[in-house]
Amino acid sequence: MTQISGSSSLHLRPEEIEAGSFRIIDEEAGEHGWNEAEWQIVRRVIHTSADFDYVNTMLFSQGSIEKAIAAIKSGAGIVTDTNMALSGINKPRLIPFGSALSCHIADADVGILAKREGVTRSVLAIRKAIKELHNRIFVIGNAPTALFELLRMIEAKEVRPALIIGLPVGFVGATESKALLAAGSHGIPFITNIGRKGGSNVAAAVVNALVILAGA
Repeated sequence: MTQISGSSSLHLRPEEIEAGSFRIIDEEAGEHGWNEAEWQIVRRVIHTSADFDYVNTMLFSQGSIEKAIAAIKSGAGIVTDTNMALSGINKPRLIPFGSALSCHIADADVGILAKREGVTRSVLAIRKAIKELHNRIFVIGNAPTALFELLRMIEAKEVRPALIIGLPVGFVGATESKALLAAGSHGIPFITNIGRKGGSNVAAAVVNALVILAGA
């Protein structure tokens, strides 16, 4: 099995560390059943989280990767539910595609409206995001309420995203919101997982893997 000792890793370049990490992941994961493109995404999620449970819990709707790549290549705007997810996306890789990145969770008007209406900032941030018509890829890694609201708006025909990356984390609503997304009745391409795990870093990792695939 590949090993990188602590002392020797001090002298490795970042790309060497990443390559070594991926070799270890490939070896420890063993036979997994994902196709090549799916594995590029699952492997990067594992690399980000150091959690091999994602080998068994990730879910991709049919054709989601191909549709995601097409959306990225078309310059689709990408909106996230947290600034952490936004900061985790590799922006230089997106430059050739001209994709705008945004997150409204910290906007002053979102905070004011959330207090007035008695809902989470995440709900209001998603409502604001759909008004920007270039936003077609929705990346949710933290707030189940954001995913529930996005799915509600899809059912109400208020928005039709090109892709949903739904990986909210937590104990209240995370599992349920992802199960609703995976039910597939909305007909929107999606990438998600089963269970409580997820997070902004994991959601950003999925975006980064897709952008790499789009540039391949």
